[in-house]
Amino acid sequence: MQISVIIPVYNAVSFIDKAVQSALQFPEVKEILLIDDGSTDGSIEICKKVSEHNEVVKFLQHHDKKNHGVSYTRNFGIERASKEFITFLDADDYYLPNRFDAEREYFKDPKIDGVFGAISTEFVTQKGKDEYMEKFGNDGLTTVYQEAEGIEVFYGLSQINQEFGTFFSMIALTIKKSVLENPTLRLNENLKIGEDKEFIVKLSYLANLKSGFISTPVAVRTGHENNTITKIKNYSADYFHHQSLIFKALYEWARKEKGMHEKALELFKYQYLSTKIASQKGIIKFLSFFRYSLFNPQLLKTRYRYYALKNNA
Repeated sequence: MQISVIIPVYNAVSFIDKAVQSALQFPEVKEILLIDDGSTDGSIEICKKVSEHNEVVKFLQHHDKKNHGVSYTRNFGIERASKEFITFLDADDYYLPNRFDAEREYFKDPKIDGVFGAISTEFVTQKGKDEYMEKFGNDGLTTVYQEAEGIEVFYGLSQINQEFGTFFSMIALTIKKSVLENPTLRLNENLKIGEDKEFIVKLSYLANLKSGFISTPVAVRTGHENNTITKIKNYSADYFHHQSLIFKALYEWARKEKGMHEKALELFKYQYLSTKIASQKGIIKFLSFFRYSLFNPQLLKTRYRYYALKNNA
């Protein structure tokens, strides 16, 4: 098993070396792509230094050396990764020693395209912890709650199976490069928040994924005040706006997929409509709810009505 690790870098000068070293501990890691995304804090110098001291590490920059976002940067890495398997790591996160233990076993089965696991969070600043706790309420594992393989993973992530959980982190995913030759499987560069959620839902439908370690972490996310994930307040207009973009993208994708489960299509559609309405304010929100409900009566169900009409800040 030979692995390429894709690490987008944007102003992470204090963390880069730890992230790289955590990947270098594994003999399977034959390529680390450190891709700068327009850093201004000295990260470039660290990346160059690290790459000069280890031939496994390659330092890359965008053609214009500007900031293009994490989706563009990960896609940039996918196109340039050369090994059989691809994994992802953020520059301020790190792998644990058990990161590829499940992969070593499960990839013996040629039918398995990808393996995913759980991650934990380590706080390096009090402000980062406060913001994270306000957003998520606890600092437990980011994981799913049931073992699964194949289409059952999609049924879980799409919420057909509501007991499964809706998300696993990309830094706990290992995927065959051959799977990503499908051009559909790229990070959505139009999404600024939730691009990883949209990606893994599509991936779970188009590839044969298997759960690895879901009750113990295989990687650690670093919590600090610059984490993008904590910047949008739960149930705010901005929160619902970004949620609506995610589900709009999933709904439009699902409509084009032959054989798509009707329940999944329905879920994406009504999650899109309810979050779109919820992102609006005042009388416009209620007028939109009435108009959409007229042609989409499922919105009158408690679950969708609750989100559509929920107050936002």
